[in-house]
Parts: sequence; structure tokens; C-alpha cells
Amino acid sequence: MRPLVDLRPDLCPTGPLRAVINLGNPVLAQGTPEAPTGVTVDIARELASRLGVDLELTTVTAARHSYAALAEGRADLGFLAIEPAREEGARFTTPYVQIEGVFATRDAALRDVDRSGVEIAVRSGSAYDLYLSRTIEHATILRGDEAEEVFEGGADVLAGVRQPVSAYALEHGLTVLEPAFQAIRQALAVSRERPEAVAVGLTEFVEELKGSGFVAASLERAGQVASVPES
Repeated sequence: MRPLVDLRPDLCPTGPLRAVINLGNPVLAQGTPEAPTGVTVDIARELASRLGVDLELTTVTAARHSYAALAEGRADLGFLAIEPAREEGARFTTPYVQIEGVFATRDAALRDVDRSGVEIAVRSGSAYDLYLSRTIEHATILRGDEAEEVFEGGADVLAGVRQPVSAYALEHGLTVLEPAFQAIRQALAVSRERPEAVAVGLTEFVEELKGSGFVAASLERAGQVASVPES
């Protein structure tokens, strides 16, 4: 097992660990741009501490912006769902948490959303957008900065992460369709241009944090519910 500190030259070549945090996923990050909190922030802080470097946090409001920061070299570390469409620009660890993608609709009788004439609202560039883009065959996917705004514009179905979608559905009298349509595996990510050994070393770090209970404790402190995958 390679000591984590040995990753420092390749992982954070500019000195500090530059991590990008997506505040658009309330399960993984909370707080404000000035004071973000949550499991992703806790992991970034723990990693910087073990590397012996300062931590520089940048916040964004959508996963596509996290991906762009990594791919364009503006960040060293990101937190993204593992998706084939992202592998061109990023390397992933094993997942540290798993969350679910679900549908919500005004029509409680609707069960098969993949039908001609059905419009599904998604947040552009999200994990569930990428997943549905490669799996939906008949329905139409409508994209926007906020899936709820697209849905309120007249779409038939809202797609998103279970926790915020369920809260929105409760507030607006919608039905959440079961079962979940996607298991979203959230992982640490680095630029594809970083050596593969960086992702391997970070995977060992992730597995240690899961095994020690670090991830579960962080989620509990944040008041969030997500499954921690077994190694």
C-alpha cells in the first residue's frame, strides 16, 4: 500500500489541495459557499490533513461544474457520481456513498415513464441526466439548471436524487414512483490526466474511511441518510 503522502506531488502539484464541492446535492454538501459543510467537505479536510497540505475549497451548484473544474485543471479533487460519460475526463475511486435517483409525478397512475409523449425534467449534466440519456428510449428529456423549474414548466415527470425529490413531492402533492430508477454511486474523482496511481491511492483512502465509520459518522452529523457501500 503506497503511503498517502506519496500522492502529494501528482494530486496537488500547485501546493494546496484544491477541492470542488457541489452544493447542488444536499445529501453530500450543505451550508453556504463561504462555509460549506457535509460529508464531501469532511472527506476533503481529512485528505488534506493526511497529505500535510492546506485545503482550498471551491463551491459550485451542479455536478457538471465540478466535472468541468477537474477536466480543465482548476481543481485537484472532486466528488462525482460514477458515469461512463465522465470517464473521458475523470478517474474515479470506489464509491463512498450510494444514493438513489427517483421519479415524481402529478399522475399517481403513471408507472411506465418511458413512453412517447412523456416529458421528464432533469438537471442538466447531473448523474441521472447522463443515466437517463443512455437508457430512455421513448420519452423526451427536458434539461435545465433546476429540474424543478423545468417540471413546473409543464413536464410530466420530475427526476432527481431521492431525498430532495421526496421533499418536493410532499410539498407539492406529487407521487414518488417506486422502485428507484438508478443507484447513484458517488466517488472521489480526479482529472483523467493524473496518473492512475492517484486514483488507486485515493481508493485505498476511501475504503479506509468507510471501514472506520468515518463516512457514516459524517452523514449522521449532517442529518443525511445514504448507504455506505461495502468494500
